[in-house]
Amino acid sequence: MTAVALSEVAVRVDPADNCAVVKFGVERGTVVAFDGHEITIAAGVGPGHRFALVEIPEGDFVRQYGQPIGTSRGLAPGDAITEDTMSNDIPVVRDLPDDLHTPEPPYLADSEIGTFPGFLRPDGRTGTRNFLLVLPTSMCSSHEAMQIATIAEFQHWSRARFPNVDGVVAIPHSKGCGCSDGSNLDITMRTLAHYADHPNVGGVLMLELGCEKTNQTVVDRWLGEHGGLSWDKPIERIGVQTEGGTEATILRGLSIVEEMLPRVNAFERSPRPVSEIVLGLKCGGSDGFSGLSANPALGVATDLLVDRRGTAIITEVPEFCGAEHCFAWRAKDAATGRAVYETVDWYKEHAAVFGTRLDDNPSPGNKAGGLLNIAIKSLGALAKAGTRRVEGCCGYAERPTSRGLWLMQGPGYDQEATPGIVASGSNVVVFTTGRGTTIGNAICPVVKLSSNTATYERMKHDIDLNAGTVIDGDETIEACGRRVFDHVVAVAGGEPALAERTKHREFQIWSECSVSL
Repeated sequence: MTAVALSEVAVRVDPADNCAVVKFGVERGTVVAFDGHEITIAAGVGPGHRFALVEIPEGDFVRQYGQPIGTSRGLAPGDAITEDTMSNDIPVVRDLPDDLHTPEPPYLADSEIGTFPGFLRPDGRTGTRNFLLVLPTSMCSSHEAMQIATIAEFQHWSRARFPNVDGVVAIPHSKGCGCSDGSNLDITMRTLAHYADHPNVGGVLMLELGCEKTNQTVVDRWLGEHGGLSWDKPIERIGVQTEGGTEATILRGLSIVEEMLPRVNAFERSPRPVSEIVLGLKCGGSDGFSGLSANPALGVATDLLVDRRGTAIITEVPEFCGAEHCFAWRAKDAATGRAVYETVDWYKEHAAVFGTRLDDNPSPGNKAGGLLNIAIKSLGALAKAGTRRVEGCCGYAERPTSRGLWLMQGPGYDQEATPGIVASGSNVVVFTTGRGTTIGNAICPVVKLSSNTATYERMKHDIDLNAGTVIDGDETIEACGRRVFDHVVAVAGGEPALAERTKHREFQIWSECSVSL
């Protein structure tokens, strides 16, 4: 059989790798030319899965991304790498030198940063959208909040009447009231307050039931203790009980929205530096190609933004597990590197409260797509964050204290992690996916980036961009990353993400356990 070049059937991610990831599936008996030798595939290998490029003796590490992803049980060239032929045993190295120092990114001159049309707020921050937000303080007023926002968008708001307003939105949720379900009250208040104070929000209608623990007084007190709203934006407050019930509350809310819309519409877009973009980095429904195309392409876009003094926030701490050393060694100093380890260790202890382990993270769908263990998944997930240094770690829904790349404590669940990075200040999110996902956000555009062309073609009304071109051999990772960056800037300037067109506005607050760890 005539040998085919390795690049035609598989991807070797790093020159130090001793395995390759199959692109479209390779049949048993296929002969692959690699490094002057011929490799015969011993058994069929599906898309996103791996085969050994060289002999990997029992006990030696299997490497991808230049990092160990498991330990060989004895692999010959061409053998498929599976859960039977590779164990999940990998080294854990936590040592950091006290004098660790990672240089600053290669910042561009101000004249090279570029601009986009954004909403300059009185506090100096920039919004990429201008929403009127209906904010329920608890689950007890979420129904009324959703009704007000839905009816208002159909009957009171339109682009023709209010061209500078992007919509009337609500964030119904299941938290608040007495907070006796294990939820963390401070996280609930911080998330809601940071949505009210977000630069993508031009006005707020706050809505309580009236007797819940998380009422307007508590939200106001939390805001006051943490500096209050960053600027004196339009804000109104009503309660279901004081208004006389559901119907009266909805009618009252609609009249307030009608009065507030002209005030929110007074904000207009103006040229703003690209450095004002705060990019949230998220993935979900990952496959074996996510870490080969979409995630590293997003990493290129992240580097382009950070070099322009922008900010990027990555979360999903369970998907740092097994690769956290990569972030720690990229930290600006040893204290920040140790904070990376502490962030992951906290989550391990948090998971243990519920009898689970972070290395159980890959789902059946992940494994079917080639993500056999947490190390493979994490190394691919970290690629979203590019290569620039880590400036710091922050809590869920907390704001970074400087520009650059930040790690946010948070779960892997899409509907909780995405709202968290938005509450942390992200004004655009890029969400990579291999198997396909549709999630959006109430106040922030969420751009979808597919890892493979098949998923993009199947879900092209939900997925904005295709990085499958990298796997197809039609585009380099660098070129794809530049395309992603340009699209992020365009979306920041008002081009709608597909999740906005389909009205995906998912919102939920992380139920962090209040057990002392």
